[in-house]
Amino acid sequence: MDPEAFLDLANQVTKLKMFPYFDIAHSVLCALHVREDLGAGAQAFSRKHPMSCWLSTMLVVFAGGMLSNGLLGEPILAPLKNTQQLLVATAVWYVVFYTPFDIGYKISKFLPVKLVFATMKEIYRCKKVYDGVTHAAKLYPNAYIIMILIGTLKGNGAGFTKLFERLIRGVWTPTAMEFMQPSFPTKACIVASTIFVLDQKTDLISAPHSLVYFGIVIFFVYFKLSSLLLGIHDPFVPFENLFCALFLGGIWDSLAKVLGRGAVKEDKADSKKKD
Repeated sequence: MDPEAFLDLANQVTKLKMFPYFDIAHSVLCALHVREDLGAGAQAFSRKHPMSCWLSTMLVVFAGGMLSNGLLGEPILAPLKNTQQLLVATAVWYVVFYTPFDIGYKISKFLPVKLVFATMKEIYRCKKVYDGVTHAAKLYPNAYIIMILIGTLKGNGAGFTKLFERLIRGVWTPTAMEFMQPSFPTKACIVASTIFVLDQKTDLISAPHSLVYFGIVIFFVYFKLSSLLLGIHDPFVPFENLFCALFLGGIWDSLAKVLGRGAVKEDKADSKKKD
């Protein structure tokens, strides 16, 4: 592709308007997440506890903004002030849970449709990460960690509210903590937030902002589609294992086990000789 045409495409991606189409895609996948998390009893639960079902879905949809606002000392419920977005999310929730013959859910789960929604959601995720980093940079210009944290929460807030979202539905899973077992979206948002911080606050990245932004969009979309089509869920795992082995005691723990087994074998051999 011609470099100028590629740059023009990148500029167009950075200027995409998220409402309403990207918001719809985001809401659909959030509603699907709640329904699939409910399991086989999702339909019965939605009939018996519609308020709980709606609240948990809205929490997933607006989790990033609510968490970020809470940490930045802003009104937690501010993301709900946009009535149009709230109505769109509610309409999507209704379609996924309550359409006759479950048509809405079946169409949303249809693979080609889901691929389109997933692609749009990842573009939406990149925008949220960038907005989070930019907003935090205005409040705390030199606090890089805060920028990365807010960008990550904006991009994957639903992962960090999973415990409370399930609690609304009457399920207590204290081990479902994103800090204990971070998912790939969380790790990807950390990487994206770090790149945006380096792009805004340092001279380490000399490429135009639109190209950096477009590169992160491609990164998000590529691995999401790889997850859906090829089953590649977390490409960071090999690097994490290597890092843990080198710097977090993995090698020394393994060495200690080997030496410990050797010492045990020697003790057993000595005891046999004495017998």
